[in-house]
Amino acid sequence: MELGLIPIIEVLMIVGLIWLVNMVVRRVNSWVYESKLGEIRKNLPPGDLGLPFIGNMWCFLRAFKSANPDSFLNSYFTRFGKTGIYKAFMFGSPSVIVTTAETCRKVLNDDEHFKPGWPVSTIKLIGRKSFVSIPYEEHKRLRRLTSAPINGHEALSEYMTYIEDIVNIALDKWSKMGEIEFLTQLRKLTFRIIMYIFLSSESEPVMEALEREYTTLNYGVRAMAINLPGFAYHEALKARKRLVAVFQSIIDERRVLKRDRVAIKAKKDMMDALLEVEDENGRRLTDEEIIDLLVMYLNAGHESSGHTLAWATVLLQKHPEFLQKAKVEQEEIVKKRPAGQKGLTLKEIREMTYLSQVVDETLRWVTFSLVVFREALSDVTINGYTIPKGWKVLVWFRTCHLDPENWPDPMKFNPSRWDDLIPKAGSFLPFGAGSRLCPGNDLAKLEISIFLHYFLLNYRLELVNPDCAVQYLPHRRPKDNCLAKVRRI
Repeated sequence: MELGLIPIIEVLMIVGLIWLVNMVVRRVNSWVYESKLGEIRKNLPPGDLGLPFIGNMWCFLRAFKSANPDSFLNSYFTRFGKTGIYKAFMFGSPSVIVTTAETCRKVLNDDEHFKPGWPVSTIKLIGRKSFVSIPYEEHKRLRRLTSAPINGHEALSEYMTYIEDIVNIALDKWSKMGEIEFLTQLRKLTFRIIMYIFLSSESEPVMEALEREYTTLNYGVRAMAINLPGFAYHEALKARKRLVAVFQSIIDERRVLKRDRVAIKAKKDMMDALLEVEDENGRRLTDEEIIDLLVMYLNAGHESSGHTLAWATVLLQKHPEFLQKAKVEQEEIVKKRPAGQKGLTLKEIREMTYLSQVVDETLRWVTFSLVVFREALSDVTINGYTIPKGWKVLVWFRTCHLDPENWPDPMKFNPSRWDDLIPKAGSFLPFGAGSRLCPGNDLAKLEISIFLHYFLLNYRLELVNPDCAVQYLPHRRPKDNCLAKVRRI
């Protein structure tokens, strides 16, 4: 009888040992990163720092590779309440996640206490001289030098004709191709547009090769920073290296042509502007600055626009009442057009009130960039909690855009919710906020509006798999890349 108790005791001892090891392991990050904070430790936000080295990343990746990405933060809400601010260990650093409109707005607009805090792994991919990592004063200088050629009224007017032409050519071509991956084709279209603006390049092989490199790069940005063969981050680093080599060769070629005063085109593109622009002290951009700006702009300038276009078209097609309302608005714009006018004008774009609501609702519903990173420059108190100096701050856009207190029935696509609506500060952040607001936001909206104008007037979309499952990394997308047929009306 007594011998029969031995296996039970052994099992209990093993279970107890496992529990003890688990408790010790889960406290390692806390001992390493919190013990040195002194009295500040008492005022840290609620949360946990997860496991050693990987922190909470396993839970994050598991959630965003499932059909319920919000389960990651919902677990925090359940365990710690809705405080709007939580501690975690993310992307290799002790971090604080801010999740409400108020807390996100505070962080994004406070350049005195917060600087860019993107993970080192991301900076290695996007570039240490790009907008994501440079200090405030340097950011202000580069933004001042590059904003007019991207978002200025004159620049946008100049881009319109090309965008219209390329959109109409693409739509006509797709309508004759049968089944296509609609998202893939849109990403190629938006990449062609951004390549034209920056490099005047329309070489099909070059564009397809570069677009593939950017796809690989993006998968690495949201992955764990494991630089070993077979992992997404390792492949992304190699893609970055190839992109840098291509851009350096283009810069070298342009410098030779300028030195020899060879005119190869009438149009002056962004590469020309970046090579020639000087600040008030006569300082020009270095090759590294130009390359990192190109890596960033070409990436942001096609990925977000391509995905937003795909979702806007799909969501309108799934809601005929919204589609019809948007279509009628575009027909009215054409009817009011003066005789002899060819193509759209910026004035007409600005008169697309309902289409603008469609775009904003798509941006809210999709939340292409789910998070941006900051770093505390000093100990900062928010909502009664202290963010320690040097800790990363993850501004979680997704929770702002899907907060039912600000957006009733948030998962429902409803452009009419924007009728006479002024969003609460911090509740709508598709392009960020503060001094680091996305520098290409007006260009992105222009592209989207032009495409939807011509699509609504002349085409419809037939989804092959209307109930296709969705993946959320690196961005929200149908797993079949929106397999569909584009039909001419």
